Order: sequence, then C-alpha cells, then structure tokens
Amino acid sequence: MQNQIAEFLNYLRVEKGLAGNTVEAYGRDLRKFCRFLEKSRLDFQGAGPAGIRKFLLHLDGQDLGSRTLARQIVSLRGFYRYLRQDGVVASDPTENLESPRIWKVLPKYLTLEEVEKLLAQPASDTPIGVRDRAILEMLYATGLRVSELISLRVADTNLEAGAVRTLGKGNKQRIVPMGKAAIAALELYKGARDRLLGPRQSGFLFVTRRGARLTRQNVWLRLAAYGRQAGIPKRIAPHLLRHSFATHMLARGADLRSLQMMLGHSDISTTQVYTHIATARLKEIYRRHPRA
Repeated sequence: MQNQIAEFLNYLRVEKGLAGNTVEAYGRDLRKFCRFLEKSRLDFQGAGPAGIRKFLLHLDGQDLGSRTLARQIVSLRGFYRYLRQDGVVASDPTENLESPRIWKVLPKYLTLEEVEKLLAQPASDTPIGVRDRAILEMLYATGLRVSELISLRVADTNLEAGAVRTLGKGNKQRIVPMGKAAIAALELYKGARDRLLGPRQSGFLFVTRRGARLTRQNVWLRLAAYGRQAGIPKRIAPHLLRHSFATHMLARGADLRSLQMMLGHSDISTTQVYTHIATARLKEIYRRHPRA
C-alpha cells in the first residue's frame, strides 16, 4: 500500500505539477487512511464504499473540522481515480461520496496598531534582526504565502521597480508590487545578508546565520516570538499577515480583481471572503452610533 501511495504522490508531483505543500497534504491524508486499513485488516482493493464510510466515521469521531474532512475526501477521490486508471481497483468506492458542507470562517487579521507593534520588534543592530524586519515588511506589503517568501531568489526582487516576482500555487508566476517601507527594509538587508553569508554563496533571498535557505518553520517560530514580544494576544503566523494585507487593502479602496491578482487566487470567490471582513468591521463601527 505504501508503494502505491508513493507512486501516486510522484504522479501528482511530476505529471500533474502540483505544489510540494499540496503533495505533502495528500501524503498525510493517505498515510492516515493506510494505517486505518491496516488496523481493520483491509487493503485498497477490499475497502469498498463500506470501508471508506467507516474511515470517515472514524475521522468524524476525532472532532475534525469540515474543511479537514473535505480535504480527506478529495485525497481519497484522487487516489482511487488514479488506482482505477492504473487497473489496481475495478471500481471507485469514492464515486458517490458527498463532501461535508464547509462553513466560511472569516480570516483573522491584525489591526494597524498591532501591525506597527509587530514590525517594531526585530532588533535593528543585528543581521538577524535586519533580516526579520525585511521578512515582516515583505509579508505585510505583498501578502505572499510563507512558501512563496522562502522560495524567493535575489533575482526575483526589483527594488527600482518596487516589485517582486513569485511562483505561487500551480506554478503560476505573478508580479506583486511592494511599497517604500518594504523596499527600504530590503535595501538595509543587503548588507546584513552579506554578513550572514560570509564567504558562502546562495541564490535565495532570505538565509539563516549559517547561510542556508530559511524554512517555513524558521519563519513561523520567529513571527510567533515577535508576537509574544509585542504583547499581541493573537497567535502570529505568516498567514495572519497575508490576511491583514488583504483586509487593509480592501478597507482602503482596492478592487477585488486587483487583490485577487496580488494574492494569487485562482478563483475570485476565495478573495471575496475579505469583503465579509470589511462588512463585519463596518457593522461593528456602526454599533457605536447612539441610535444604532
């Protein structure tokens, strides 16, 4: 079973061209399914619709969210479609599965005051602090995903034009503008980066003190620490800055189509969730009216 999962993941990576994070998510879901089948003394061929339903009931008992269950169903459907095409199974037991209804959860975001507090935390007199300030400014100025940020190469930034080139989901390239604050932070980071690298060479923009490429975990941990340092009660993560970027852009008159392009959303309905945030915020402000 593990071999078939590995072959499927390779197919997603090579033939379908899915992003690494997406392939990892498929892998986690399918390995979970595989462990359940082994405990139930079943295999992919013998599971059938009844085995799939038992597995989903098992997941439901773990009090998982509807999004997690929906993603698991997508993973199973894709996998069984692949097995059927390959002749491993005679029929697809996931054919009639219905995805759970997904309730739209409004993304959390930082206020302008919280953003300012967060951006003020990195030390300005150390290479790591200068690097981290550039990272924070970039995340808030561009709305990049953390995976896009750590994949940036030096050649992807054009400080004169005030733009950055990134490769998003589905290997789609886009150009995102960045403001004066982010450009200034990156200008300062040039010297700090040279000190971090020393005699070493790297094409990646953001590097560790050992000259290696930053990882997602590095960025998550650094941001969480700065959030605690700033006394911000919210859990600070890269996506929170992405949500803050989108929310603040809309609040200042950005149109949905432009925001969609900057965020790299393939479907504008994904971008529309930020209009709900703006509406909720307006209602909150209106409640302060004496006759509300």
